Amino acid sequence: MNVKLTRLWATKTKDDEWWSSFVTSPLAITINYFVVDFKCLTPNKITLISFLTAIVSVLFILAGGTQNFIIAAVLIHLSHAFDCMDGQMARYRKTTSPLGAYYDKLTDQIQVTLWFGAIGYAAYNQSHNVLPIFLAFIGVAFYSLRGYVKYVTIYTEMSRDSKYLETLSKKESAVKKEDKAGLEFDFSANLKWFIAEQRKILSFNEGVFIFMLSLALVLDMLTPMLWVFAASQLYLGLIRGWQRSVQIKNDEVIIVNK
Repeated sequence: MNVKLTRLWATKTKDDEWWSSFVTSPLAITINYFVVDFKCLTPNKITLISFLTAIVSVLFILAGGTQNFIIAAVLIHLSHAFDCMDGQMARYRKTTSPLGAYYDKLTDQIQVTLWFGAIGYAAYNQSHNVLPIFLAFIGVAFYSLRGYVKYVTIYTEMSRDSKYLETLSKKESAVKKEDKAGLEFDFSANLKWFIAEQRKILSFNEGVFIFMLSLALVLDMLTPMLWVFAASQLYLGLIRGWQRSVQIKNDEVIIVNK
């Protein structure tokens, strides 16, 4: 087996998001195979390329029209492949950094906002109805809430336990994620893994958004997709907020009883 390809495959995140897991992440590994040794390319430059590709896709969405929508769908997938590439390249070269991770997450959030905002505008131009813009706003707002409650929880927990993050880190590192599929596994193991991965679609995260956005653009079904986006994020945002409140309450009871 090709040693370089094996090393690159080992950089694939073991718990990738749904569409990333079996489409954009393997695509990123394929592209990395040809460019990862180019020293002029750095993970942060790949992050920038991913972000700029996403911006260009937004411009095609805003331009409207079937051809522009299809081009935008391709660019969205390419942007996400680049988004997978930067982390893979950093792990392959052993050059991961907190700043790189920060830029990666920051641009991801901006891209999601711009993509759905552009889709809302394009759907409005088609229907002359403000509903798609409202749906895009609800979806983006509650998607952001999913991340916001996490950091509010961390802030709240840290205010009464300065070692909260240290304890959380130890718990997460104790959970070992083993490979269940890949180059070294047979067809049966990979098929079982692929089938099991499909349940991740219910998480409605960025990996799912890439599929939703591109499919809606190709089929020109923008408003129905925005309904799914808004409803899923409203539900998951509220559920995540409730789960975090229960977590804080339970931790408070544990501390009081110590």
